[in-house]
Amino acid sequence: MLTKRDRAIIRDLNKFRVMDRDSIAELHFEGLKNPKGAANNVLLRLLRDGHIQRATAFVPYVYFGAESTVKKNSAKIGHWLAILEVYKDARRAGRLESFLVEPKYGGKGTVEPDATMRYRKTEFFVEVQKTLYSDKQMKQKLDRYVDLYEAKVLQPFPHVLILSAHRYAIDGSYPFKVFQAESFTQFLQALKGNAGKKPNHTGGIKIKIGQ
Repeated sequence: MLTKRDRAIIRDLNKFRVMDRDSIAELHFEGLKNPKGAANNVLLRLLRDGHIQRATAFVPYVYFGAESTVKKNSAKIGHWLAILEVYKDARRAGRLESFLVEPKYGGKGTVEPDATMRYRKTEFFVEVQKTLYSDKQMKQKLDRYVDLYEAKVLQPFPHVLILSAHRYAIDGSYPFKVFQAESFTQFLQALKGNAGKKPNHTGGIKIKIGQ
């Protein structure tokens, strides 16, 4: 019989598409003397009983839901793990109210954020940019956010947060705020460092987040 924690792990595997052992240990076994060891024992049991799948080409191993059709060598695994890192960063920082992975707002050609999150009463679209886009490609991506904004299906409209090691040239002419940072943790650090300064709508990091 599945325990409450077993079911929570399976829900997260389905939510995030894929999770590594260390992330599962952090999210579901924190507070234990040996979280990774405890996670290993539970994951082995769930794997043996057919409730989850595993790929051993990664260190630590990564896991999937039982019904997942993701190939064990999929190029998207690294991308999904990067989205998971954003979730963990926001969770550690506190006051994370919601986090959705790859929500859909329409058919092909519409905006496809990597995640939406509500953090301290503030809504964000999150773009986790592991591959390098050209400035033209990034503009096309942001133009799709403009289309969604003009459709007025979301009120208020979330800010767009681009997480990438590369800084894109963004002209600031958007009807919503666009921010850039290397990670969510760096974004929060920059918020603190820029407190009291004039807002920058072109990728700078000044924003009022709910208390």
